[in-house]
Amino acid sequence: MNTALSANTKAILLLASPLMAGNSRRQVRSLGAGEYGSLARFLHSCQAEPADLMGPRAEELIDRYDGSIDKARLRALLHRGFLLSHAVERWRARAIWVMSRADESYPPVLRERLKKDAPVLLFGCGSQEIMRMRGLAIVGSRDVPESLLEYTREVASLVAQAGLTVISGGAKGVDRAAMNAALETGGHVVGVLPGDLERTVMNREYRDVLIEERLVLVSPYDPGSRFSVGHAMQRNKVIYGFSGAGLVVNAVVNQGGTWAGAVEQLQKYSIPVFVRSTGDPSEGLDALKGRGAKPWPNPNSAPGIKEVLGAMDSAQAFRNVAGSLFGAQQHQDVDPPMRDISPAPVVADTDYAEEIYRMVRSLARRICAEPKKASEVARELGVTQPTAIAWIERLVEEGAIEKRARPVRYVATQQELFEHVPTQQR
Repeated sequence: MNTALSANTKAILLLASPLMAGNSRRQVRSLGAGEYGSLARFLHSCQAEPADLMGPRAEELIDRYDGSIDKARLRALLHRGFLLSHAVERWRARAIWVMSRADESYPPVLRERLKKDAPVLLFGCGSQEIMRMRGLAIVGSRDVPESLLEYTREVASLVAQAGLTVISGGAKGVDRAAMNAALETGGHVVGVLPGDLERTVMNREYRDVLIEERLVLVSPYDPGSRFSVGHAMQRNKVIYGFSGAGLVVNAVVNQGGTWAGAVEQLQKYSIPVFVRSTGDPSEGLDALKGRGAKPWPNPNSAPGIKEVLGAMDSAQAFRNVAGSLFGAQQHQDVDPPMRDISPAPVVADTDYAEEIYRMVRSLARRICAEPKKASEVARELGVTQPTAIAWIERLVEEGAIEKRARPVRYVATQQELFEHVPTQQR
């Protein structure tokens, strides 16, 4: 794993991280998310990057800046080079990596789904590849009866058997039950922590699965930061951002992070939210259904789980592809504006799902007239790489696209190239 920091990430760490290395005391307050977003938009307007604040243009850019951040504070933050070196060495000694929203390695699903609300910095330990796998977020309260923990374990085990990832928040109760069950089944897990990353990665419970590259622990907060309710609330969007869909096992109306995270997702973002639909009734889950959440369809097999998430991928990708076809502008800004996206519907109608797939099939055929990588197909379709891979796998199974090795590329088969040519042109 490449642990070298890009110049942009170094600058963003100086500006937006408290750099809590050991017992060192902060001499100046780091930028909050809103402050950094404002500064990033200013830099973009100047055709500059964060790294330019560490180079020859630094004074020119700071002099031109007319926002609400005190210029003396900006200079003080940018002069914390020694503290940054100390923090980075401490993180590396604990196998903790860091990436910024300016890095190519940053998870594209977070950029796509959270837009400007994607964390500016992401700290983690474990295989970064797990963050790019398709998965289901499973969330719920800390204090729940054993029956709900058993329900959680059953769903998480099916997700793992399907070769998909479980994403959760690492807290005791539903979160930890989901993560542990997936790992015990041999699956992969993304644990999104609201703090204490440095302490958690040293926990012997996680050592083997981190080494085996089946677990990645991530946090949008400094590895040395401690748990806080505010952090827990803010990191909920990241849990959903990594997911193809979310399943809420239980929630209390207007109370707790589970409720707040689900409501935020339903109101603001694009990932579909399901709620448990078996067992004891729940006022909180009923209230979420009233806000747009869907009853979990209770698939009882690994293929059933894959089918549910595949439908979600199709519904989300349909909006992306349709947006591209009908002229929706693709923003590449550091902080692109938010779009108002309604929650994705459950694609239960087979004809509708197949109609989406036929459109994508035609587009993929044209894209792969020449050999293309999965990442190139994803970029041209305007969807995430996991979604593109899921479609490509189906096209390969159907014989519509051929997989070539060394290097891996995908190309439309001759049969597929001529399949849609009108008879009179053949």
